[in-house]
Amino acid sequence: MKNVLILCTGNSCRSQMAEALWRELGQGEWESYSAGSLPSGYVHPMAIEVMQELDQDLSQNRSKHVDEYLNETFDLVVTVCDSAKESCPTLAGAQRIEHWPFYDPADAEGSDTEKLTVFRDVRDQIREKIQDFLKAES
Repeated sequence: MKNVLILCTGNSCRSQMAEALWRELGQGEWESYSAGSLPSGYVHPMAIEVMQELDQDLSQNRSKHVDEYLNETFDLVVTVCDSAKESCPTLAGAQRIEHWPFYDPADAEGSDTEKLTVFRDVRDQIREKIQDFLKAES
């Protein structure tokens, strides 16, 4: 089984959604993990909500620091925000590193309905990028 570590700054939105989506889309061939360079200490409630729409439960997830994985080996490390790309430590166990920047939905403004739309859009962009990657790798 291959494994992937998805890195972001806060590990509260994008990387959490990507971890769950990768686990689902990897269909038992990939194990996924996520972490942040400056963990927020929580998983964003709107990330939990939009993932629940896909029957993915993030409610028990926690925001983790990348240091928890420094001694691990990963087939792939993906940074999903520019600050994580710049601030994450060198992961000696990374076989391959890719940078896939996505807008931070936590920065969305407007009503809750408008913010949820942004979270859904980012979730769907992440899902599509993972699907394209897995298709190209097979």
